[in-house]
Amino acid sequence: MNRRVVIDPVTRVEGHGKVTLLVDENNQINEARLHIVEFRGFEKFIQGRPFWELPLVVQRLCGICPVSHHLAAAKAIDQIVGVDQLTEGALALRKLMHFGQVLQSHALHFFHLAAPDLVFGFDSDIARRNIVALIQNHQTLALQGVRIRKFGQQIIEAVSGKRIHGIAAVPGGMNAPLSADKITPFKAQVDDIIEWCEATIATIKTLFLSHRDYHEAFGATESNFMALSGEKGQLELYHGDLRIIDRRGNEIRRQPSDQYRALLSEQVKSWSYMKFPYLSHLTPETGWYRVGPLARINVCRYIDTPRAERCRQDFVSTLGAPAHSPLAYHWARMIEALHCAEAIKNLLHNPALLSNDLLGQGTRQQQGIGVIEAPRGTLIHHYEINGQDQVTMANLIVSTTNNNQAMNESIRKVAQQHLTGKELTPELLNLIEVVIRAYDPCLSCATHAAGKMPLRLELQTSDGKIHSALQRNSDGRLHNAG
Repeated sequence: MNRRVVIDPVTRVEGHGKVTLLVDENNQINEARLHIVEFRGFEKFIQGRPFWELPLVVQRLCGICPVSHHLAAAKAIDQIVGVDQLTEGALALRKLMHFGQVLQSHALHFFHLAAPDLVFGFDSDIARRNIVALIQNHQTLALQGVRIRKFGQQIIEAVSGKRIHGIAAVPGGMNAPLSADKITPFKAQVDDIIEWCEATIATIKTLFLSHRDYHEAFGATESNFMALSGEKGQLELYHGDLRIIDRRGNEIRRQPSDQYRALLSEQVKSWSYMKFPYLSHLTPETGWYRVGPLARINVCRYIDTPRAERCRQDFVSTLGAPAHSPLAYHWARMIEALHCAEAIKNLLHNPALLSNDLLGQGTRQQQGIGVIEAPRGTLIHHYEINGQDQVTMANLIVSTTNNNQAMNESIRKVAQQHLTGKELTPELLNLIEVVIRAYDPCLSCATHAAGKMPLRLELQTSDGKIHSALQRNSDGRLHNAG
């Protein structure tokens, strides 16, 4: 007879989720699932809104990565107003804000959420696995992390007016330039940020290689990878084609990002509010893929900033290409942080940041598709409008949704590797959370569903027994499930 073990909530991630394990009398793990238990519904309630509101509204999806949603929506409404090419000033401002966003988000995840596990050990006392203990025991590392994140947040604030939910992008461009006095302080700080990011990469490599056999095998499962890619194959966070490689690193598809529908299909399952995308030319079982820092480092052929490129080459020579270990996400994440810091330094010397030429013009279209690389991976915003400029259709495929099946596969792998046959303890259950955190999921962003929302309603007696149950499937049909 199976018993159910529940990890609820999953901690040190953004949003609310739980994991259920089905365990038999011999402590064999029969099933492991990540459930997303909150529903946000942005795809539905933004319908009817005027399209120019979208960059402001959709960033309320999240307080961690609002800039990513802001810019993805902005890229979509650029298409709606017919602007294919931003002015140099508008593009520089958007990229500066985007690099600041990725930098601060990566710093938050690594130093605040992941480092306690990596530095102290996955099975260490729970009282030590937090940022407070990290500050007490590794003060330099922790404080550098705080300062890296602060720098990224200040970049966002300078461009948009606020660190969270600012106003910057408008249809076809940006609303205001920077001033020289806002740029000067960043020029004085950026070299320190670059040095600290590079030093952190060295720390991660040391931690990884000190337990290499464990780290490479932990939750590892081979997969396809998807990310934006520049014209020459360079790492691209703001704009590019969607490039997909298989588990061996061979390119299997490359498509303009606004043609994502030719690449992806979406599946709904009854036990989660999060969709399950997969590659259309494959099946749901074989077509799942990974996105995010690890995918981007695997997919790109080079990085166009020198220090990050040297670190990428070291990463590839150490782990091979493509790397599949979920814990390698942390290493890749800080390589990207270093790239963002270097890119910010370059942009700070670009006079276009001061330009008042910030708006383009074009011919109105009825739909727009914006694709960007958010900190957690590829983010897709797709909108259609009517003749009154109101949104009639919205489809959001967020980074964590793209990683949904991958996270479930890694959870099953960790359960098979470390929990099967053992008496379950809090320390062992933490391993499940460790592998989830490697993906840096944003569960609030990911709670959408295509078509009819799957729902199960249960009526229980006072002793917990199910009296009756009603199930609505993803096709909208109801049936008795009790």
